[in-house]
Amino acid sequence: MRTAAVALAAVSLTFTFAQPAQAAPAGLPGIDVSHWQGSINWTAVKNAGIKFAYIKATESTNYKDPRFNANYPNAHGAGVIRGAYHFARPNGDPTADGAAEANYFASNGGGWSADNLTLPGALDLEGSCTLGQAATRTWVRSFYNTYKARTGRDVVIYTSRSWWNACTGGTSEFAPLTPLWVASWTSASSPTMPTGFGGYTFWQWTDSGSVSGISGAVDRNVFNGSDARLLALANNTP
Repeated sequence: MRTAAVALAAVSLTFTFAQPAQAAPAGLPGIDVSHWQGSINWTAVKNAGIKFAYIKATESTNYKDPRFNANYPNAHGAGVIRGAYHFARPNGDPTADGAAEANYFASNGGGWSADNLTLPGALDLEGSCTLGQAATRTWVRSFYNTYKARTGRDVVIYTSRSWWNACTGGTSEFAPLTPLWVASWTSASSPTMPTGFGGYTFWQWTDSGSVSGISGAVDRNVFNGSDARLLALANNTP
């Protein structure tokens, strides 16, 4: 994923992912997008076979993606199952703790409704890591609890093995609660999993994919299940 150019304070660890795989893995095809993709023709995206999309909504407690208000309804109108994601800033800023960021997200596009086309919101955890492992786990738990209280849904966690293991210590406390969206670009057969998770729901397998209706590179993903299971996740049904 790509983020806005927002300054980070006290950066202690920064993570990058490996080079992308070339072949698409098995699973229902999807994408994630932000303003970096510019104007998107969502009908063409749908006609290209894309089943779902995660769309950047917010970052920290003061930034809303400038393309969100176009992308989110236009994806819905084209019949693409879509969800919003929030780029996290767990950097020790007392004005941007987990609860504050979750509230900002839920109030600025990260809500949810059972309309056959809306996935639960996602928490994007990547990039710099400035808190200790215990404090990061507390931050994520605060975000999760607040988002759950606001929407009734478990937030999806997006992360890589390197970030999760270094920044949270590879905790398993969220595995029973949250669908995992794993970022792993090294293999088209299976993702490299963060410690503490037994399986994944979404897999981002490259950041340099191409899809009709989008100019330039786009992140490509797969859903680990059937169309019926994707719809069940959207509608919070068994």
